[in-house]
Amino acid sequence: MGAVSAVLYFLSQHPFLALPLYPLTAFMIGALLTRLTGWSGWLFLGIPGFVLGALSPFFGSAVNAIFLNAAGTVGSAVIVHSEETSSTLNDNPIWYYEAVVRTADGRDVETSFDTMSASIYPWRNQILIPPEGERFTVKYVPGFPRNIAIMVDRSSYGRKHQIEEDRAPVETAAAKLAAAPDNAEFRDEYRRALTAFITQHGDDDDPRLLADYRARLAALRDTPQQ
Repeated sequence: MGAVSAVLYFLSQHPFLALPLYPLTAFMIGALLTRLTGWSGWLFLGIPGFVLGALSPFFGSAVNAIFLNAAGTVGSAVIVHSEETSSTLNDNPIWYYEAVVRTADGRDVETSFDTMSASIYPWRNQILIPPEGERFTVKYVPGFPRNIAIMVDRSSYGRKHQIEEDRAPVETAAAKLAAAPDNAEFRDEYRRALTAFITQHGDDDDPRLLADYRARLAALRDTPQQ
């Protein structure tokens, strides 16, 4: 598994350098199969290899994260340095990060990645990098611990981000009801949003927020509709 992890690390960290390797490898496999079977159609394997190479800069890190989640060991890491680069992604600067990984057996391993190459699990349409200096959960293969997947949902920063996202419908519903206190539809929407949040985050580490939302829900139940 260490060798597989090392290969995926190279492909995800250096997608443009690795781009010609996809069609070349596919063509070599096709040539070998052609020699073994006598069917020249195997040579066309270079075409899907070219397609994979073109897609690798966009999905290489996601494939790496899926592999590490399935085959990896749980550890932790801390970003110790971050700096803005001159490159951009969707008009936003790409950042370079250096981190120290603490393995399950207590070793400290240095690694690095950037905004584009970070392997984040689960894969979403947003790049959530942990704050510098905050420990977060990772998965890695012991044979090559430099290659890590950032486990967003198992890390404190990821859970905080999810809570903030899930609070948005609650606060929007609260604002609607504040604007129109006599609107029964807005009251029901607010009640549903509070109930959904409390049900989803009843075990989260923010007792003050949960107590506030439970008090709001109780007040809605105690206040008769007009």
